[in-house]
Amino acid sequence: MSLADRLSAAWYTGHRGLWLLRPLECLYRRVVARKRRRFEAGQGDIYRAPVPVLVVGNITVGGTGKTPVILWLIEHCRARGLRVGVVSRGYGATPPSLPWRVRADQDAAQAGDEPLLIVRRSGVPLVIDPDRGRAVRALLEAEPLDLVLSDDGLQHYRLARDIELVLIDAARGLGNGRCLPAGPLREPAERLQTVDAVLRNGAADDSPQGYGLTVQAQALINVRSGERRPLNHFPPGQAVHAVAGIGNPQRFFDTLQALHWQPVAHPFADHARFTAQALCFEPPLPVVMTEKDAVKCRAFAAADWWYLAVDAQPSPRFIDWLDQRLTDLLP
Repeated sequence: MSLADRLSAAWYTGHRGLWLLRPLECLYRRVVARKRRRFEAGQGDIYRAPVPVLVVGNITVGGTGKTPVILWLIEHCRARGLRVGVVSRGYGATPPSLPWRVRADQDAAQAGDEPLLIVRRSGVPLVIDPDRGRAVRALLEAEPLDLVLSDDGLQHYRLARDIELVLIDAARGLGNGRCLPAGPLREPAERLQTVDAVLRNGAADDSPQGYGLTVQAQALINVRSGERRPLNHFPPGQAVHAVAGIGNPQRFFDTLQALHWQPVAHPFADHARFTAQALCFEPPLPVVMTEKDAVKCRAFAAADWWYLAVDAQPSPRFIDWLDQRLTDLLP
């Protein structure tokens, strides 16, 4: 287990040794609070787009299911007749220049795994740039849009936003409730009181803590050929090598177990870059991975490599709330 994995485990199990990091946490909190105050006061270089901006983010380190929610938002907004685009930091991407328009035929090393997944699945216009305001400007110069979705960027206070959605893993919650590096929080828990809505990934029902959100497996897709098979393609009890290079790999392994398969877990670091050799496991079994990992493996995938296609489903009350907010924002 890497140092990062051990630290993450400590955040969610309440390891007593974390008190040693309290001085650094205090310093981190001061920096975060200063950035937030400057944003609220309108100080600094803050870009206000001519169209509404909806940020989908989190206050915890690690995966909370933002990408499935972004994909759901794209389709939901399109169904309302809205022209929508996406901006992303493009974590791990190495484009020739910035801002960079992501196309479906690009390589994940160039475009970033999550942006490439979003473009290949939806065809949405998407621009990556750590400077989200610059990304939005480039996107609007290239496309006539009604709404921009920011994939992550809750703490990127150089971009003004009209709606803030925060995702929380319902099972893990906020861990020990402390900020980095003593805990998993990017901002204090009180920040949740200022956002527009909280979605709790893995919660079937709404609660005072947020709206319910489930992420449901839909099908198996062959990584090499793109062939789509139903979930009963593998019989109950089928052993598979399970590959997950995401923020919370255990959630993926639990999903495979819920499908009554027997996953041999192979967790990797978030945004890991794969090779055929790294995914050559014994004994020979089918390999099942996340869609985010699959976009990096198509060029060298074996015939029995699959990814699990999933879709987000927010609660009906959240959908009603979102539709009313969009109606208020858009002509």
